[in-house]
Amino acid sequence: MTEPTVSIKQAVNDSQLLAELRATISKVSLDDGLTRIVQILKRISEHYDWLGIYLVKDDSLVLTAYAGEGETEHVRIPIGQGICGLAAKQAETIIVPDVNKDPRYLMCFPSTRSEIVVPIQGTRGEVIGEIDIDSNRLSAFTKHDQNVLEQAATILGKYLETRRFSPVYSKT
Repeated sequence: MTEPTVSIKQAVNDSQLLAELRATISKVSLDDGLTRIVQILKRISEHYDWLGIYLVKDDSLVLTAYAGEGETEHVRIPIGQGICGLAAKQAETIIVPDVNKDPRYLMCFPSTRSEIVVPIQGTRGEVIGEIDIDSNRLSAFTKHDQNVLEQAATILGKYLETRRFSPVYSKT
């Protein structure tokens, strides 16, 4: 019998990760659930050097949980400002291969070289938060990272809604 291809193995690993996320957060408080989620997501890749979850409060993103080098000075980011604020405003994932070449980037850590920001949306399509990941490697994030993180963001969106989290921000 032949070994499964890498893509099949990866699909199984991705499914296991997403199942682990669902199981982990199914019966815990919001704060505990978000803390556990950042730990799980950070663990899946050696190039995820800092990972945070921001939630929308009023017209800003507020850092609610993180795993990595330490807390960033950017614990509150206005919607529309920086990569994080832009991803929230546009409701689209943004990948920055080289943060030093992007004038929108708000520096968190001098060692950061690339970033991915994935919006977390509620069931009505509104942005209620986001996953922000920094890497100390250039061009660290792939389409695979984007796909898995967008699936994780969907799980998070449902989780936040079951915990009755509702943002105040509206794109109108």
